Amino acid sequence: MLSWLLRLTGLLLIGLLLFACGNTPQNTEEDDSPDDSTKVSNDAKPVGTEWQLVWADEFDSESIDEKNWNLQVLDAGQYNDEWQRYTDSPENAYIEDGNLVIKAIHESEEHGMDQYTSARLNTAEKQAWKYGKIATRAKLPYGQGIWPAFWMLGANIDQNGGDTPWPQCGEVDIFELFGYKSDSVVVGYLHYADSSDSHAFTHGGSYKLNDGIFADDFHVFELIWNEEQITWLVDGEEFGSLPITGEELTEFHQEFFLLLNLAVGGTFAGRPDASNVFPQYMYVDWVRVYKHVES
Repeated sequence: MLSWLLRLTGLLLIGLLLFACGNTPQNTEEDDSPDDSTKVSNDAKPVGTEWQLVWADEFDSESIDEKNWNLQVLDAGQYNDEWQRYTDSPENAYIEDGNLVIKAIHESEEHGMDQYTSARLNTAEKQAWKYGKIATRAKLPYGQGIWPAFWMLGANIDQNGGDTPWPQCGEVDIFELFGYKSDSVVVGYLHYADSSDSHAFTHGGSYKLNDGIFADDFHVFELIWNEEQITWLVDGEEFGSLPITGEELTEFHQEFFLLLNLAVGGTFAGRPDASNVFPQYMYVDWVRVYKHVES
């Protein structure tokens, strides 16, 4: 009887020891896997670790941040025979519900020069970058002769304190929408000076929505820009890419500033008519700039 109890006690002790070993804490060294909290999102798909956010305006303040943006005041017809005049009035550009709103207003019953007001914002002499990912999330206006754009100009342009005229300074159109063509299509372009110092431009590509128009909802518009090429995307989908290594394309290897505007009419945009609905609105949820980092 005693020997049987001793054997039972021994078996119990062995079982307890095995249980304790099975529950011993594992290696507690720090996990060196990537920390998802350091990643940034562009609301289309995760950017991942190859992009680092360097500047953004989320438009969460009560008014437009003067450290980032200039509101240009320009007469009607000053550029492209456009019909609107650009103002710095809060009627034409303001913050509402976390969005920058650019509002085009028809001020009379007539359709013609100086019968509209709108806004054109830029970051000249405040924010400028060379290479990276430039992105915005925006909902666009619609209609005949409506011409919204998100674009860049060389920071050395003489119109904004530099010493170089357009197009020698270079221009990158991240997106333009020409309402007289289609409210469901955006396009990208490069403008520069050719070997004879004359204006030249190259079409970067077009993107057409499968359903609806760009006034129906917000979309993410991106430009990826490096030493070799410029690439255009909508909602994470690439729709065009151009090399920028040619001798005539040196403009695209310097700092550029950003512009957001809503034009009405113009040589390249058609003219509003009785079919148009006014006011028209361009809503910008955010603008972000990333730099590429080696992974």
